[in-house]
Amino acid sequence: MNIRETTRAARIDGKAFAAGVRARVADHVAELTSVQGITPGLAVVLVGEDPASEVYVRNKARQTREVGMTGFEHKLAAETTQAELLALLARLNADPAVHGILVQLPLPRHIDTEAVLAAIDPAKDVDGFHVSNVGLLGTGQKALVPCTPLGCLMMLRDRLGSLRGLNAVVVGRSNIVGRPMAQLLLRDDCTVTVAHRHSRDLEAICRGADILVVAVGRPRMIPGDWIKPGATVIDVGINRIEAEDGRTRLVGDVDFDDAARVAGAITPVPGGVGPMTIACLLSNTLTACCRAHGLPEPEGLTA
Repeated sequence: MNIRETTRAARIDGKAFAAGVRARVADHVAELTSVQGITPGLAVVLVGEDPASEVYVRNKARQTREVGMTGFEHKLAAETTQAELLALLARLNADPAVHGILVQLPLPRHIDTEAVLAAIDPAKDVDGFHVSNVGLLGTGQKALVPCTPLGCLMMLRDRLGSLRGLNAVVVGRSNIVGRPMAQLLLRDDCTVTVAHRHSRDLEAICRGADILVVAVGRPRMIPGDWIKPGATVIDVGINRIEAEDGRTRLVGDVDFDDAARVAGAITPVPGGVGPMTIACLLSNTLTACCRAHGLPEPEGLTA
């Protein structure tokens, strides 16, 4: 009998999972504050007035407060010079109350993004974008890990338990998701293939995956018949498309309905990977705080 007609993938609920992560972070923060007298602090820097960034920053600020952390918001005018931004980062680097620093991207065109990211203290780089953290992750050492791949890893571990020996395919090689995701899977002893737009016979590569992580920004690029029966699919893509009624809606890089007939488990879009990003930002801030004070790291909330 055709497996596509008899099975339906388990839905990996990222919204519920993220709520659980935030609850665990809040418990750790409460213990740190009451026992150690330490409250983790997260500084978020926004330059300019990009509407999407403003909404995202508001959500970060609200969730920071909800888990008991101290939030430091710095909203700067679009005309802020690079020198002024770097001076602010230097002050935040030196502030012991600030354990995590995040500069909201994209930055205005007159500011060199790489220079700004390089100016953040790697120990406070809760986005995991500093070249020092990238290098530490790549060499298997302790690092602060980019939030989205960390969230994907948490969900995979929760779903599958040990990842040892599984064939993992990551479609996409960005510095934000694809590359760090591959490194994290290697650290968990997967056999990892990184595929991209120049990969030959992408269909066959995907079909060999026990774990398939897709992060390319192309709506419904991966159909169900590219997926190995029973595979776990993590769809990182968030694409806005026009629906038949003329409205727009969000879809992933994987054709969800088609893939759900084949996969063992799959993340939806929206409601899958997306909610995990801010949850892991808070987790990274907690981790950075514990490391700064020589305290044990929160179990299950780090890579």
